Amino acid sequence: MYNIIIYIYLLGVAIASLFSSKVRRMWRGEREAFDVLRNGVEDGAQYVWFHAASLGEFEQGRPLIEELRRTHPQYKVLLTFFSPSGYEVRKNYEGADIVCYLPLDTPLNARRFLRLVRPVMAFFIKYEFWYNYLHILKHRGVPTYSVSSIFRPDQIFFRWYGKSYGKVLACFSHFFVQTEQSRKLLASIGFRNVSVTGDTRFDRVLQIQKASKHLPLIENFVQGKHLFVAGSSWAPDEEIFVPFFNSRSDWKMVIAPHVVSEDHLQQLEQMVEGTTVRYSKATPETVVEADCLLIDCYGLLSSVYHYADVTYVGGGFGVGIHNVLEAAVWGVPVVFGPNNQRFHEAQELMAAGGGFEVDCKAHFEALMDEWIDAPWRVQVAGEKSTEYVKSKVGATNKVLEEVFSK
Repeated sequence: MYNIIIYIYLLGVAIASLFSSKVRRMWRGEREAFDVLRNGVEDGAQYVWFHAASLGEFEQGRPLIEELRRTHPQYKVLLTFFSPSGYEVRKNYEGADIVCYLPLDTPLNARRFLRLVRPVMAFFIKYEFWYNYLHILKHRGVPTYSVSSIFRPDQIFFRWYGKSYGKVLACFSHFFVQTEQSRKLLASIGFRNVSVTGDTRFDRVLQIQKASKHLPLIENFVQGKHLFVAGSSWAPDEEIFVPFFNSRSDWKMVIAPHVVSEDHLQQLEQMVEGTTVRYSKATPETVVEADCLLIDCYGLLSSVYHYADVTYVGGGFGVGIHNVLEAAVWGVPVVFGPNNQRFHEAQELMAAGGGFEVDCKAHFEALMDEWIDAPWRVQVAGEKSTEYVKSKVGATNKVLEEVFSK
């Protein structure tokens, strides 16, 4: 049944590629992956294979890749992606020897791929359970690990109708899960090869913090006022927070929208009643007089958070919030929308006192008024944020210690 679904999906992708440039890039990239491997794999080299669905999973796997290269330089690294949003951004990642798409999980593709690479071990990040690849890895005796994974009761593995597909879990040599609940769920269906090591993203955000950029334009922009930074925001998020700051002359606002398009930037410029300036066009002189700075480029957000008094992470009024840890690591309160139940780190950040959920504009305004009236609350919340992040670091070393202790 699984392979039938995969072939139907393959047909759908082929058809969709005629109409979507994103799907077309993925379709072309998957077919070209075998040429990349034939030309790139070195005879006699030992490859460790890391697979990440997209950019977020790559960021989770990155600390492992870099620590592996540092401590075990005898291995070469193969990095694969499923999504164009991951591959297109990181196709030139210097931490890997080969970067390519992962061909779709048909039996033929899996056999061809593994025959070319012959990995000595494989790491699948978070939610990756490719049936044919995993079964062939197990058949070949390749140690295979699930890293930073989370399991929930509603997943197919724990349903009566998912027992057949659930056999794919038996292909993993070890599970490195984020939560105790995940360990208990796996134990309930007979899997004991599980360690609760936490999330490698905590290690990653500390790396990002240490490598953060000094941004003189942001310093010029702030001019001694309070700063609100909204990261990865969508239109429903912006409708929550922009009106509040339209009436606050003692605060300045930075918005780094998730979608950096001309239409969206123009919408924001219309929403903000004060003066706005785009980062790409800003000068030390123009930012001083601006009330709102729009980040219209990528790669700056994690450094911008450093200058904030209060942060907001978008997505919580849509499919789900984005990365709250990049903000929390700087010791600031992190505000987000109500769709955060599936995000373990957001739930824990709220429980720790550093994260705050808002479900409407009035709720956001009440929270901000409370903080403005009692600034010490902002400081306490910020301390709780950074304490939470620091308490969770170390997953990378725990994983590699277990892997190489065998």
